[in-house]
Amino acid sequence: MNIQQSREVEEAIMAWTDVLEAERVVWDETSLFRYSRSTTPYTTRPCAVLRPESTSEVQTIVHIARKFKISVYPVSQGKNWGYSDACAPVSDMALIDMSRMSRIHEINPELGYVVIEPGVTQGQLVSAVQEKAPGYQVDCTGAGPDASVLGNALDRGFGHTAYGDHVRSTCGMEVVMADGALLKTGFGHFGNARAECVYPYGIGPMLDGLFSQSNLGIVTSMSLWLMPVPEAFRFFFIRCPDDNKLEALVDALRPLRMNGILNSAVHIGNDLRVISSTMQYPWERCNHKTPMPEAVRRELRNAHALGAWNVSGSLTGTLPQVNAAGKHLQHAVRGIGKVMFLNDRSLHWRKKAVHLINRFGIGMHWRRQLDVGVPNYELLKGIPTLMPLRGAFWRVRTPIPEIASGIPLPDPLDVGCGLIWLSPVLPIRGEDAGSILKLLTPILHGYGFDCLVTYTMLNERSMVAIINLSFDKNVPGESDAARLCYEKAMQQLVAHGYYPYRVGLGGMKHLVKSNDTFWQTAHRIKQALDPDNILMPGRYIPEDV
Repeated sequence: MNIQQSREVEEAIMAWTDVLEAERVVWDETSLFRYSRSTTPYTTRPCAVLRPESTSEVQTIVHIARKFKISVYPVSQGKNWGYSDACAPVSDMALIDMSRMSRIHEINPELGYVVIEPGVTQGQLVSAVQEKAPGYQVDCTGAGPDASVLGNALDRGFGHTAYGDHVRSTCGMEVVMADGALLKTGFGHFGNARAECVYPYGIGPMLDGLFSQSNLGIVTSMSLWLMPVPEAFRFFFIRCPDDNKLEALVDALRPLRMNGILNSAVHIGNDLRVISSTMQYPWERCNHKTPMPEAVRRELRNAHALGAWNVSGSLTGTLPQVNAAGKHLQHAVRGIGKVMFLNDRSLHWRKKAVHLINRFGIGMHWRRQLDVGVPNYELLKGIPTLMPLRGAFWRVRTPIPEIASGIPLPDPLDVGCGLIWLSPVLPIRGEDAGSILKLLTPILHGYGFDCLVTYTMLNERSMVAIINLSFDKNVPGESDAARLCYEKAMQQLVAHGYYPYRVGLGGMKHLVKSNDTFWQTAHRIKQALDPDNILMPGRYIPEDV
């Protein structure tokens, strides 16, 4: 930062302090360092952190930023794990931490929607909905109870139920534009529209899509649709023992997803991906070598009662519908994998049985099945869990307590968790699922990483492959290896036509090409709405194409 820029930042900080009070404008070195941390190797440092408590304060922050030509970058809770956390695209932006904007403006128990601010967390929303609209449930992600609901939706995150595509469940945004003006999308700008929260299109151009994965405005509230609690619920878990049956498994499940027999998001995870959510890397058993030796991998797979591939999802609807869907599912995967079903009653009795036989020192096999199945079961019923987040600690050498111990998990940033997500989108075809493995496994192994992967059938025709590069930032060289591995993997995925649904700081350079009309159009919209480039420069929409 040059002298002139420093003076402008100091003057802006004084102006922001007049609006927000001193304790909500921070620029001390300790605070700036904490906000500059990331689980990824790509980090940036803000020039200040601003903590508004209302939409009007966000508008004023933007007015001041525009006056002093200081770029701003909003975060909801700063827990965008594996996709850059709270880090802006470049250093010296003012970070707008909206975690204090945590009001739930409305919970409608009749029509099943909520109106929330950016700081509302999954845990907070679930508790409120259970109390005030018990006939509905929230679709939760695996990011844990403290992650933002709105922030995840704007980055096109997804969950586990029939409402798993979060962008499709949003409606009626309130957005602070680059000039400080307040935009209400859909019918919201009319002021008295009765269908503002239930009909997303409004009249005229549908503007909502401009504000997901973009830097065109700061969303300060939106409505989100809730999923009605189904009459009948049945969790299913399929264990496929043959590593070579992935393609057959995907092709067997696709017709059920397309015709609505499977109406939840369906997850197909390999053994290591599931194991990583229950324990840390067994360094001593592996003689401190990576990737994991096949013999150790088979031992862990058997000890955790897992298949080479493991499928989880839910069947929901009326009881006859669920019963019929279960029969279709069993028939579809016959000869490929074994299906286990659970509902509230069978889970209750299984837990009691495990507790009883554990008193006699037996039943470890059943207990490990529950350890794996229960967190996914809870997510499908709209209950956030820390179990998926535990996978972020897979390669960390510092011992992490088991979730069952009741000891809270530490903040991943406090213990040096390294995590980068690769998340290509592919058609629901076995051939494509196999191609992803053939492309990425040699690259990951070449840099010492295991291939931990889950394929999620998010809609009827596409799925997302989620591959995590897990490493220990405290160990010299591991961050560099992860960065090089990520770069090479992204190059190969793009070269073969597999583009990500979401990226962090290191991803956009692989996706932006010169003379691409799409990016040129997005850039022109950015110039029209934010000519001073105040809002999140470089976030998804490139600065120059």
